[in-house]
Amino acid sequence: MSEASGRPRILLATDLSRWAQRAEVYACSLASSWGATLTVISVLEFPPGMNPDYAVNRLYLGELMKQATKQLVDLKARAVNRGLSVHTRITTGIPSEEVLAAAEAEDTDLIVVGTRGKTGLQHVLLGSTAERIIRTAPCPVLAVPTEIQKVEESGGTTNRPVVPDRILVPIDFSDCSLDALEYGVLVAQRAKAAIKLFHVLEPVSYGLDFTLLHVTKREQMRTVITERLSALVSALTSAEVTSEFLISGGLPADSILDAARAQPADMIIMGTHGRRGLSHTFCGSVAESVLRKSPCPVLMVRSPKFHATHRRVTSVANTPPPMNP
Repeated sequence: MSEASGRPRILLATDLSRWAQRAEVYACSLASSWGATLTVISVLEFPPGMNPDYAVNRLYLGELMKQATKQLVDLKARAVNRGLSVHTRITTGIPSEEVLAAAEAEDTDLIVVGTRGKTGLQHVLLGSTAERIIRTAPCPVLAVPTEIQKVEESGGTTNRPVVPDRILVPIDFSDCSLDALEYGVLVAQRAKAAIKLFHVLEPVSYGLDFTLLHVTKREQMRTVITERLSALVSALTSAEVTSEFLISGGLPADSILDAARAQPADMIIMGTHGRRGLSHTFCGSVAESVLRKSPCPVLMVRSPKFHATHRRVTSVANTPPPMNP
C-alpha cells in the first residue's frame, strides 16, 4: 500500500442500489480498521452517442443526479455513524471507465466494488462493470458478492459484521500469488486475521496403459511444496500473523472454493495471473471461476502498492517451484 500521504486510499465504486450496500459496509469497515481515506464514486451511466444537450437527455441526467445526490447524502450519514469521513463524487459516462480514471487520478490503493448491481447479475462478472474494473485496475480490487436472499428479506440492507477473521490465500509460488500473499499479510495485520495458505496439486496423469505416471516425482514435489509452505508459515509467524497451510488435490478453482466453504473463509485473496497463465483475461480462468462462485469477497491483487520501506515477508519463497509432472 502506498502511504505517501500517511494514509492508504480506498475507493468505493457503487451504483447506490440496494445490492451495492454490502460493498459499502466492507469499504467502511476496511477504511476504519486501516485508518484509510475513503472516496465514494457513483457514475451516472450516459452511453456515448447520447447528446446531453437534448432536452429529454438533460431531464434524464437531472433526475439521475438528483437521486444520486440524495443517496450519497444518506451514505455519508451512515459513514459518520461509523466514525468515518467520506469524500463523494458523481460523474457521468461509462461506469468502468470513470472508476478506473478516478483510481488513477487519486492513486488509489484499493477499489471496492459489488458483483451485483441494478442489472441484476447474480455472481456473473463476465462483461459486467465489476469484471472490467478488475481486469485493468491499477491496484487491487475487492469484489463483494451480495447475499441475495438476506438482502431481499431485509428490504435492501445487510448489517452482519464484516471484519475478516479468516483469510484464504491460494499459492502456486508464482510471482503474482506471492504478491497476493504479501498484500494479504498487510490485510491480516490490520484486521488481526489468520491466513490459511492453500496449494492445489493437480490430478496426476495416466499412461496409455492406464498406469500412473511419475508417482515418485509427484511425492517428491509434495515434499518440496510442504517445506516451502512451512517456511512461509514461519515467515508469517515472525510478522505476527497467525497462519497454517493446506495441500489438496483436484481442479484448482473447485478446490479453492471447497476450501473457502470448509474453513469457512471471510475473504479470498489471489493474484490475477500466474503459473497457469491467467494474464489479464478471466475467460475460462481459475480467477473467473472463483469470482463467479465464491461465498465470500474475493480480493484480486494486481499491481499492489507497498510502502518504500516495506520488507517482504514472502522472500523466503523466491525459489522457482517444481513443475507438475
